Amino acid sequence: MIIRIVAGVLLTALLALQYRLWVSDDGMRDVWRLEAAIATQKQENDHLRDRNLTLAAEVRDLKEGRTAIEERARTDLGMIGANETFFQVVQPDPELQKPAGPGNEPRTPSE
Repeated sequence: MIIRIVAGVLLTALLALQYRLWVSDDGMRDVWRLEAAIATQKQENDHLRDRNLTLAAEVRDLKEGRTAIEERARTDLGMIGANETFFQVVQPDPELQKPAGPGNEPRTPSE
């Protein structure tokens, strides 16, 4: 009889611990949520580390070399070198390029 009571108490304790492990808020669900958050944070950290390395290389290039400064001046500021010629290509307006014909009179830019 005492063995049954002890076994029942032990079984109840085991079930209570299993409930706490699998179902409660601070059990395995919380562990899985934290593992997913850690994985997401690691991905973001890797992305930011790569960006920081790129920025550090760009800073080093700007401090040490003229080519990076010239490239920045060309792309960001539109500057040209001393012995260079600047060409600007203007795309034609498609409305002005329609052929003249019946019902398709040539248009002027003022219309």
